[in-house]
Amino acid sequence: DFNSTFIPEDFTEEQLMIRQMVEDFIVQDIHPNIGKIEKQEDNIAVKLLDKMADLGLLGSHMPESYGGMEMDTNTNTLICDVMGGSNGSFTVSFAAHTGIGMLPILYYGTEEQKKEWLPRLITGELKAAYCLTEPGSGSDATGAKTTAMRDGDEWVLNGQKMWISNAGFADVFIVFAQADGDKFTGFIVPRNTPGLTLGAEEDKLGIKGSSTRQVFFENARIPGDSVLGEIGKGHLIAFNVLNVGRFKLHALSVGGARRGLSIGINYANERVQFKQPIANFGAIKYKIAECAIRVFTGESSLYRVSQLIQDANAGHQ
Repeated sequence: DFNSTFIPEDFTEEQLMIRQMVEDFIVQDIHPNIGKIEKQEDNIAVKLLDKMADLGLLGSHMPESYGGMEMDTNTNTLICDVMGGSNGSFTVSFAAHTGIGMLPILYYGTEEQKKEWLPRLITGELKAAYCLTEPGSGSDATGAKTTAMRDGDEWVLNGQKMWISNAGFADVFIVFAQADGDKFTGFIVPRNTPGLTLGAEEDKLGIKGSSTRQVFFENARIPGDSVLGEIGKGHLIAFNVLNVGRFKLHALSVGGARRGLSIGINYANERVQFKQPIANFGAIKYKIAECAIRVFTGESSLYRVSQLIQDANAGHQ
């Protein structure tokens, strides 16, 4: 139905105000700190997440009952879209916290777990990370070797996770392990759990501003009620949350591509060769046009899917 297809031209005045707020945050707080972000200096990612929390942007997608702003899907898509153009790997810290960090608790947590964790994740008091990948398993998520064995009223975790975003400063980890040795299950694990240790910051080729470390569990004991969702149903959490993450990554990528195109156009208009801007040359015009077509296509598919998700959510309420 063409009438139900959402396009950026349909943004409401309120959505445009939120877009402006996010753009102001980027200009005032992210751009001056790009150097610090790149080197992970001055605990900058944590400070920027706290600033976003003050603006309500860590809970824009969360229910009001836990302190969130409960904005619709299209507005949250717009926030990710704008953040994607922020020109720094801080977006990874933001997306890991608000997406794969918080959504498992929102979607699969008990009411007690939601009340315990979500309000503090929304205010930025706590930061979240998501521990799925291991040296021997990534895309093959359920092949994880980390175990969670029952001992009285507790679970005992043993194993290793790698490439964990936000690990260096996270206060709570969503951890996937084989409960009783063979039932792939999600758990909520606080940072201060004895037996939980971190590897050194990875020396990466890119995304340097994002904390990425290994996480080790050596007889790490957590309470019996730390299970997230059902025992043996961890794959539902991992795959559904990652599906939302893939959609949000598309939003961030569209924002980044749009900003890249804008920078490229400005450069082509300013760079003079043979006594004229290179934007006058056919080869450059062709490249710019191809970029514009792809950005438009990506943007169109992004907001169409965003509306489909919003409609689906409305149907479930």
